[in-house]
Amino acid sequence: MATFRDLLSAAKSEIHEVDTADASARINAGAQVLDVREPDEYDQGALPGAVHIPRGHLEAQVEGRLLDKTAPVVVYCAGGVRSAFAARTLQELGYSDVVSMGGGFGKWKDEGRAWKAPVTLTPDQRNRYQRHLLLPEVGVAGQVKLLESKVLMLGAGGLGSPSALYLAAAGVGTIGIVDMDEVDESNLQRQILHNLDRIGDRKVDSAKKTLSLLNPDVNVVTYDTRLDASNIMDIIAGYDVIVDGADNFPSRYLLNDASVKLGIPVVHGSIFRFEGMVSVFHPLEGPTYRDMVPEPPPAELAPSCAEAGVLGVLPGIVGSIQALETIKVLLGLGEPLIGRILSVDTTDMSFRTFNLRKDPKNEVTYENRDRIQIMDLEGLCAPGLSH
Repeated sequence: MATFRDLLSAAKSEIHEVDTADASARINAGAQVLDVREPDEYDQGALPGAVHIPRGHLEAQVEGRLLDKTAPVVVYCAGGVRSAFAARTLQELGYSDVVSMGGGFGKWKDEGRAWKAPVTLTPDQRNRYQRHLLLPEVGVAGQVKLLESKVLMLGAGGLGSPSALYLAAAGVGTIGIVDMDEVDESNLQRQILHNLDRIGDRKVDSAKKTLSLLNPDVNVVTYDTRLDASNIMDIIAGYDVIVDGADNFPSRYLLNDASVKLGIPVVHGSIFRFEGMVSVFHPLEGPTYRDMVPEPPPAELAPSCAEAGVLGVLPGIVGSIQALETIKVLLGLGEPLIGRILSVDTTDMSFRTFNLRKDPKNEVTYENRDRIQIMDLEGLCAPGLSH
C-alpha cells in the first residue's frame, strides 16, 4: 500500500518543479499564477494577481477560471506539496505548460519577493456573491470593486426600479437616488421598488427601504429634490456611473452637460409605449447624449409616458439592461454600449444595434469642459423623473 511520501514522490516525478527564482522569471514573462492554499491562508497574503482555487475545489473550478490550457501556469501552495499534486491534476486536465513552485509561498515571502494582502470578503459576502465569484471575469477582486463603487440613479421609477434592484443585488456599495415624487397607485404597474403600503410615501424613502432589505451591504443615499443647475454638480460629483432614468428632455440635457464636465459616464435608457433603447454615454471614450440628440424637440413632439402610455414590463427589460451595462463599465467587462444604441421593439421582440458617432458640431465635450456652462432648459416638458 502506498504511503503519502510515495504519492508525493510519484507526483513530483510526473511534473516540472521550479525554484522561486525560476517561478518569478516565468511570472514576469506573463505566466498565470495559481494559488491552491486554503482561504484562511490566502487571506494572510498572496502573490500579486494570483488566481485562488483551494486544492479541494481545483478539479471542479479550474477550467472555468483558467480558460487557456496552453498558457503557462505557475502553481504554488504554502510549501510545495499541494502544488505538486495540483500541477499533476492540471496536466491530467490538459494544461500543457504547468510548473509547481518548490518551497511555496513561505520561501517566496522569506526571500523578500513581492506579495500583498489580497482583497477579501466576509464569509456572509462570499456566500451572497458566490455566483459572481465563480466568474473569472469578476471573482473576489471584481466583487470588492463593486462593493467600493458608487452609482447614482436619476429617478426611482420605471427604469430606476429594476436598475437599482439588480445593482443592489449585485453588491454595488453605494447607490444614490434622485427623485422628488411620491408613490402613486398608478406607478405600481411598472415601478417595482414600491408597493401598496407605500402609496403617498416619498419615492426615495420607499426605494431605500426596498434596497436596504434586499442587501444590507448597500449604502443608499437619497436626494429628495428636483435636479437643477443649482445642485446637479454637487449631487453627481464623486459617483462612478450615473443611470439615467429621466423622462424629460430638460433633465437629460442638464445631466449630459454636467456629466461631460465631470467626465462621468451615463448609462442612458428611454421607453415609449412598446419600445425602448439603451446607450452608454462616456465623455472620455465616446459620444454623448448631445451627439445623439443635438437639440431638444418641441414639447408637443415629446410626449411623456403619462401621455402616451407604456407597457409595464418594458421598463423592466430596459432597466435591467442599464444595470448590466453599468456593471460592465464598473468592472471593465466586455464591450459596453459606448458609441452604440441598442433598441428593442417588444411588439415583435426585435433587438437592433445602431452605431453612434461624435457630432463634430457638438462643443459640449470633455475636452471643452472648462467652457461648459450648466444651465436649466425650461419649457420643454414636465419635470418628472420617474417614467
